[in-house]
Amino acid sequence: MDAAFARAMWRVLEPLHGVTYFAPECTAAFTAAGLRGYWMGYFAGRAAPLGPVGPTVVEAVFYNFHPEMVRRAIPDAWHFATPATILDARRTSAAAVLRDLAPDLTDVAARVLPTLTAAVDAATAYGRTLFAANRDLPAPDEPAEALWQAMTTLREHRGDGHFATLLAEGLDGCEAVVLFSADTGTAPEMWRDYRRWSETDWAAARSRLTDRGLLTESSTPTEAGRALRAHIESRTDHLAATAYHGIPDIGTTLEALTPAARAVESAGLANSADFLRAGKV
Repeated sequence: MDAAFARAMWRVLEPLHGVTYFAPECTAAFTAAGLRGYWMGYFAGRAAPLGPVGPTVVEAVFYNFHPEMVRRAIPDAWHFATPATILDARRTSAAAVLRDLAPDLTDVAARVLPTLTAAVDAATAYGRTLFAANRDLPAPDEPAEALWQAMTTLREHRGDGHFATLLAEGLDGCEAVVLFSADTGTAPEMWRDYRRWSETDWAAARSRLTDRGLLTESSTPTEAGRALRAHIESRTDHLAATAYHGIPDIGTTLEALTPAARAVESAGLANSADFLRAGKV
């Protein structure tokens, strides 16, 4: 499968994975597990496959959050709940939300899980930390939970490749967000809030991008800046496509999952999915 297919698959997997961030039931599940506040749930939930790691590991694999934002949640989260408890909360709550939104999800899971599992097993884990950690988790017995975990694993496969591309292109975490904001025309204030970069951090990153010829003095992307953003997205797609090469029925799997993804979007639980990307995140 090619890069265009990988992007189409991402657009379906992202909302299905993303209910864990945006569904109130999932936020409540993290609270019930003992975590304190939305962002502790986010950082601990997504990092839990790695085990009780320290903040510098989370900063590295999540790439574009201000370190102090991570440190407000990690490692304290592990004192409130174990990674195993957090993993159970995120998996069961996400699957429950998807079953409510897509009543035929169990039947869909029975049809597509073998194909998704083949993609997960075939994908290389070199340099893909979050993908590898998710792939190592035991496969759940419940079909919707197993489906959500497989989709999450493939989602993190793409994310790891995206961050590797940012690194290869010499963009640090703040610079990636600044360039993404400028290229998409989204408000810098929103991104600073989501990633907790200060105005000083933002201005310094913007200055570095201007010095590289990627932004103008008025903070709009130059031709080179737009070209770099296009290259990053294209390279991310090509790297993600490696998970689907030679996998039979993967196109049918995409078609089978699309109605559930649209149900998530119709419920208003995917409106912020791109906010977790920051150029992927």
